[in-house]
Amino acid sequence: MRELDRLAAEGRGAADSVQAMYAEIADSLADGSLSVDALEDVVRTLRDDAARKRAARLRAYLALNSGLSPEERLRNAAARLVAAHSDPLALAAAVSRPAFAAVFTAHPTFALASHVYEALEGLADTPDGTLPTLKTHRRSGPPTLADELSAATAAILRGRNALDFYAGAILREAAKRWPDALLAPAPIILSSWVGFDTDGRSDIKWWDTLRIRLALKRRQFERLSAQIRPLLPKNTPLARKIERAIEIVRMQEAACPHAHRHDPQDIATFAKALVSHHGDALTSAAETLPLFEDALAKLDAPARHDLLVARAGFLAHGLSLAHIHTRLNATQIYNAARTRLGIEDDPAIPSRRRVVLTQINEALDTLTPLPVDFGALMTEQSSAAQLMMTMAQTLKHIDSETPIRFLVAETESGFTLLATLWLARLFGIQDRQIEISPLFETQDALEHGEVLLEEAFRSPHWHSYLRANGRICLQFGYSDSGRYVGQIAATNLVERMRLRTLALMKKHGLDDLELVLFDTHGESIGRGAHPFSFADRLAYFSPPHTATLFEQAQIRVREECAFQGGDGYMLFGTNHIAEATIAAIAEHSLRDLHHVPPDPIYDEPDFSSDFFSTIALSMTGLVADPGYSALLGAFGPALIDKTGSRPSARQGDGVTVARITHPSQLRAIPNNAILQQLGWYANTLQGLGEAISRHNEEFEIYSQNSARFSVALDFARQALAHSDLGVLRATLRLLDPGTWLDRAAQARDDETMRRFMDLSKGLEDQEFWRRLPAMFRRLQADHLKLRMVWRDAPRMESDEKLLHAIRTAIIQTIWMISTRIPYFSPRNNISREAITAMIVRLDIETAVQRVAQIFPLGGDDIDGIDFHEPAAPRESSTFRREHEDIIQPMLRLFALLREVGVAIMHRSGAFG
Repeated sequence: MRELDRLAAEGRGAADSVQAMYAEIADSLADGSLSVDALEDVVRTLRDDAARKRAARLRAYLALNSGLSPEERLRNAAARLVAAHSDPLALAAAVSRPAFAAVFTAHPTFALASHVYEALEGLADTPDGTLPTLKTHRRSGPPTLADELSAATAAILRGRNALDFYAGAILREAAKRWPDALLAPAPIILSSWVGFDTDGRSDIKWWDTLRIRLALKRRQFERLSAQIRPLLPKNTPLARKIERAIEIVRMQEAACPHAHRHDPQDIATFAKALVSHHGDALTSAAETLPLFEDALAKLDAPARHDLLVARAGFLAHGLSLAHIHTRLNATQIYNAARTRLGIEDDPAIPSRRRVVLTQINEALDTLTPLPVDFGALMTEQSSAAQLMMTMAQTLKHIDSETPIRFLVAETESGFTLLATLWLARLFGIQDRQIEISPLFETQDALEHGEVLLEEAFRSPHWHSYLRANGRICLQFGYSDSGRYVGQIAATNLVERMRLRTLALMKKHGLDDLELVLFDTHGESIGRGAHPFSFADRLAYFSPPHTATLFEQAQIRVREECAFQGGDGYMLFGTNHIAEATIAAIAEHSLRDLHHVPPDPIYDEPDFSSDFFSTIALSMTGLVADPGYSALLGAFGPALIDKTGSRPSARQGDGVTVARITHPSQLRAIPNNAILQQLGWYANTLQGLGEAISRHNEEFEIYSQNSARFSVALDFARQALAHSDLGVLRATLRLLDPGTWLDRAAQARDDETMRRFMDLSKGLEDQEFWRRLPAMFRRLQADHLKLRMVWRDAPRMESDEKLLHAIRTAIIQTIWMISTRIPYFSPRNNISREAITAMIVRLDIETAVQRVAQIFPLGGDDIDGIDFHEPAAPRESSTFRREHEDIIQPMLRLFALLREVGVAIMHRSGAFG
C-alpha cells in the first residue's frame, strides 16, 4: 500500500499520471513483485476509505450534523405549519391535503450487498461507529423481485414511522390552541411502484401484482393493529375489525396464484376468496371511521393522541402501506387501442394525429363499459388491457377508495392520454379512481410537451375526467433526458415545461385543479440528484422562482420525488435517517414563497436559452457520434455487476458478443454507470465548455450571483471531481491495437511478442480504433474550453485516479493471461477468435465458462473402485493446468476488477 501511495503522490505531478501508475502496477503484477493478494488488500483499503467518506457525505447530505436533531426539526416544522392557520377548519383542510409524496421505485441500483447498505446507513446515523472489514461489498447475485420488495417495504415502514412522528407533533401543536380539534394530518405521504411497474419487465405477472398489493394491505392492517394494541382492549369493535381483516387478507394472499400454480381452478378459488369477503377484508379505509370515533371517545388524552396518530397514517394511505403507482409504455397503450378500435394510423405522425384524436374522442363518445372478472383477466393477451383489468379488480376487491396512479412512459401525443382514459373506462374504472400521468423525459417530449397537453385539454372527455379526478398529474424523467441532452440542459427543459403547463392551465380554465409534479430522478448526478444536500435537491427540482409563480396563480401544487432502488432507500436506511429525510421534505414544503429574492438568471432569457441549448446541441452530437457508442460498448455492462432484474442491454446468443451501436441500446442507469466507471461523466459535462466559452463574462456573473445557476453548476462540480481525461485516455490506449504492437516490438522473446500480437489482432477485429480517437478529441476540445474560463474547477483526487489505474492494470493482466489459452479447433460455434472477442470486451464469466467446457477439469473419480482386474495405469485427461493457471486467476482478477468498480461507486456516492 505504501508503494502505491508513492505512485499516487508521484502521479500528481506527472504529465500522464494514470498511465504511469497503471503501467507500473501492471508490470509489477507481471514480474511478481506485486502479488494479487497484496493488490486485493490495497483495493479493500481504498474501498473502505471511500465507503466511510460516503457514509459521512450521507450524514451531511441530510443535515444530521446541523446541531438540530431530526425530531427537533420536525417539531419546529409542525409548529410553523399550525401557526400559519387562524382556525382549526383551515388547518384541517391544509394538513389533510398532501403537499408532498415520496415515491419508492425498484430502479436497478441495488449495487451492494444488503449488509453493506446497512453498515453504511449505520455509520451515517452513528458516525463514531466502525465499518466492518469485509472481503467484498458486492452482492452475491442480482436482486430478485422479492429482494426489491423486502428492501422497499423496510424503507417504507421507516418512512411511515417518521411520518407518524411528524403527525404527532402537528397534533400536539394544534391541541395547544384547539384541544377538541379532530385532525388527520397527511401533509406528506408515501407511494410505491415496486411490483407494479411493468414497463420493460416480463417477470411481473398479474397475479404477482395482486399478491404484492394484498401484502401491502395486510402490512397496513398489521401496522395499525400493533399501534392500537396498547391502547384498546381486544374486544373493542375497532380492534376486532382489524384482526378479522388481517385474517381474511392472509387467506386471500395464500389463495393468490403464482408461477407454479395458476390453472383456471386455482384462479377461480382465488376469485372466490376476494369476492366473498368484501365486508370482512374491507374495501375502503372510510369504513373504519365510525369505529375510530367510538374508540377515541373512550380514551384519556395521551391514549387519544396516540390513536389519532395511528388514524392519521392509516387514512392517509388507505388500505395499503403506501399509495400505488403502475407504469406502462405508450406503445402498449397504442397497441391495445389499435387492436380493439381498429385505429391503424400512427399518432406519432403529425399529419395523421388529428385523425386519430378524432377517432379516440368518438370512441369515448360511444363507449359502453365491459364487465371484468378473473376469467377475462386470465385470457387477456394485451399487456395494457391486462394491467388495466388488474387495476379494475384491485379497485373492486382490495381498495375501492384510494386512487391508483397510472404512469405512461414515452408519452408523445395527447392520443395516448385519451386512449388510456378510454381503456380505463372500458373496464369500469371510475375517473376518480385513476390518476393518468404522462412521463416527459425525451428531448422531443420536453420541448413540445405543451402540444401533447393541449391535445388532451381540448377533449371534452379529458376535461370531464380532470374535473372528476380533481388533479392534473405530470411526471418528469431525468435519466433519459440527461443522457441525451445533458443533465444540466435537461433541468432547464423541465422547468420550461412546468411554466408552459401553468400557462395552459390558465388558458383552459383548469387553474382551480391541483397540479401534481412528480420528479422521477435517481441518486446520482447523471439521473438528476443534487450532489451536496437534500435541501438543494428539492429546490433544484422545484426552483423558488417557478414555485412562486404557481403560488401567485393560486394553483395548488403537490410535489413528488423518487427514491430509487438500493441507493434511494439509504435515505430511509434507519429510523433516524428517515426522520431527517422527512424533516427536510417538511421544511421544503413550508418554505416562504412570498419573499423569494430575485434571481438575475430569469431576467436574461436569451442567455439561458443559448447557454442550455448549446449544451443540448453538443450532447446530441456526442450521442450521434459512433465513437461514443463504441466507448459505451467497448466493455459495456461488463464493468458493473447486474443491479436489477432487467437486462442492461440487448442479449446476444452467448457465443458472439452483442455490439452496442447506439446509446439507446443501453438502459439509462447502466449507461450512466459505465461513464462513471470510465472516469468521464459525459452526460453532465459535454457541451458545458462550449457554452461557457460563448458566454464567459455572463458565466462569471451568474455563477456568483444566481442561486439557480449555481445549483445547476453543482452538478458540473461533482462531475469534474470524478472525471479525468487521463483516466479515459488510459482506457483508449488499452483498446488501441497499436499499443500492443508497440509492446510486441519491445518484447524480449518470441513468446511474449506472440502474445502481444494476439491481443492486437483481437482488438483490431473489434475496430474500436476507427471511432474512439475522434470522439476523444471531441471531449477533450470541449473540456479545454471549460478550463480556459473556469480555471478553479474541481479535479479528480489522486486516490480515485489510483483506483482507475489499478482497474486498467487488472484488465491488462487478464488479457495477458488469456493469451495462454491453448489453441483449439472450433466446436459448438465456439472458436478461439470468439473467445478472444469476449475477453477483450471483458465478458470474462462467459468466456471462462466456454473455455472450461473445452478444457474440462476432470472426468469421473475412480480412485478406490475395484474393477475386478489388476489395475492398469491411469492416464489423467484433466486440464488442471488450464484451470489453475488461466481460468481461476482470470476469475479472481475479474472479481477484483468489479470490487474496484464498487470503490469507484463509493467515491461518487451512487450507482449510475
